[in-house]
Formats: sequence, structure tokens, C-alpha cells
Amino acid sequence: MGANTAVAPPHESAGSPPGRAPAPGGPARRRRRDDRKAAWLFLAPALAGFALFYAYPTARGVYYSLTDYNLLAPPAFTGADNYRQLIGDDQFWNALKVTGYYVVVNIASQTVLGLLLATLMHRLTRSVALRAMLLVPWLVPNVTVGLLWMWLLDANLGFVNHVLNALGLGTTGFFTSPDWAMPTVAAVNTWAYTGYTALLLYAGMLQIPQHLYESAALDGAGEWRMFTRITLPLLRPVLALVLVVSLIGSFQIFDTIAVTTKGGPVSATRVIYFYIYEQAFTDFHMGYASAVAVVLAVLLGVLTAVQLRLLRASRSDLA
Repeated sequence: MGANTAVAPPHESAGSPPGRAPAPGGPARRRRRDDRKAAWLFLAPALAGFALFYAYPTARGVYYSLTDYNLLAPPAFTGADNYRQLIGDDQFWNALKVTGYYVVVNIASQTVLGLLLATLMHRLTRSVALRAMLLVPWLVPNVTVGLLWMWLLDANLGFVNHVLNALGLGTTGFFTSPDWAMPTVAAVNTWAYTGYTALLLYAGMLQIPQHLYESAALDGAGEWRMFTRITLPLLRPVLALVLVVSLIGSFQIFDTIAVTTKGGPVSATRVIYFYIYEQAFTDFHMGYASAVAVVLAVLLGVLTAVQLRLLRASRSDLA
């Protein structure tokens, strides 16, 4: 190669004038456009399912909430009458209060027991058989769980009351007493979902670097101190997810109530979902039931946003 031979810069092609960049509409841009088309193609089934099974029913529900509709005649538009009626409905406010009580008891018991089981698995044993056993109650349908515990806790024929009688403690109407009914329902659902909650928290604990525990142990920290100073802070994003899922699921409690207490005794377990069901399919007040459902959806959205904000769910101390 001679001394006067010039080497073209790498970004210049043989067919383009020296010193000029490739045209804006070159192969790279066309490739990006093709990628976007492929992405929309893969997203299309999910978007279609969302529009068909979520967006459209939501829009119809909001429309029905503004009508007087009883399934026997076409809906008649009434504006905000259902919402004005809802404000003065004592049964609605009682259902909301009963649901709030259940949510607090259920989330507290599930979270505490789930943290305990997850910590024991993380610090003591990582048995696959134990994890499978914890997941079994969650796999059982809610209706089956309700029937199982209704038979076990029956005041006359239930095994639990037979044991209590044998111990001289008398018989307790777990599902028939206004004082015991809701705590019993919460205990049944805690039994069913604690294992699943524990596995979610356990999976989060596995992401925490082990050397942090080893360093803390060398500094003389005990298990409680490591749990409060290492596990809990680094588990915050997963804990936020668990609390949000538990909150939404607790507000949607229906199956166990429908099988065991049917809202009784004396409205002690008439939660908001069961109240919506009664208004819609017992009293045929579809418009009013839709209004209650819309209010519930808005309430859940607000509570979820506040919960995520308070727990700083998008941040992790591992970064």
C-alpha cells in the first residue's frame, strides 16, 4: 500500500460520498420498525383478551351502574341515582365494615404466619417436600375448603366440637355465633392461603445475598436482629406484592361465605362481595349492584396505590 493511499472511515460505505453519514431511513431503522411490528403481533392475543374480558365488561358495568336494570326489561338510564341511594344504604356500609374487619384479621394472620414459615424454611431447612406440603391447601378449591371446615366445625356433628366436649370445654357454634363466625372464616382462609404466601416470601428471601447473614453472624448478631435488620428491609418489594395481592383477594372473599354462613348470622359475615351478589341475583337490582361494584373497584385502586406508595414497592435496598 502506497504512502498516499487514503483509508475510508469505518462508517462510510463504498457507495456513499466521503464524509456523509448513511441515510436516515437505512437498514437499521427498517429493522427497528420490523421489531415493533413483531412485538405488536405477539401482544395482539393478550390485548384482545384484555379488551374482551376486562375492558368491555368494565365499561358495561359502569354503564349499568347509571341505570335501573332488573334483567327483565331493558336498562333505563337514571344517572347517579344508584350512587345517591348507596350513600344512605345502611346495609352497604355494614357490609363494608364487615369486609374491613375480615381484611385486617386475614392479612395480619396470613402475613405473620407466612413470614414465620418462610423464615424457618430459609434459615433451617430448604426441603422440597415441605414446600409441596405448604402448597397443598392453596391448590384445593375454595368451595371444597369451605365444605371441609363446615363439617369439621359443625356444632352437632363436627370433629372439633367432639374434641372440645371430650376436654370439657363445651360446644361452640363457630359458624352460627355472631361473635365467632367472621374470625372462623378468616381462620379458614388463613389456613388455605398461608402456605402460598410463605412460598412467595421464601422466594424473596432466596434473593438476599448469603454473605450478609454470614457477616452479621461474625459480628455477633442473633437471628432476631438479622431478621429485623437484613431480611425485612431487603424483602420489602416482595412483601409489598404479597400485601397488595392479599388485600385484593381479601376484599373479594365470597366462596367461603356462600358455602358456610351465607352472610349470617344476622349479617355478621355479609361481606361486600356477597352483598353485591344478593343485590344482583337475589333481588335483581343489577344497576344498583353494578354501582356497588364500581365503588369497590375504585376503593381497591386507591388502597392499592396508597399501599404501594407507603411500602416504596418499586425500590429495593439491594441496589
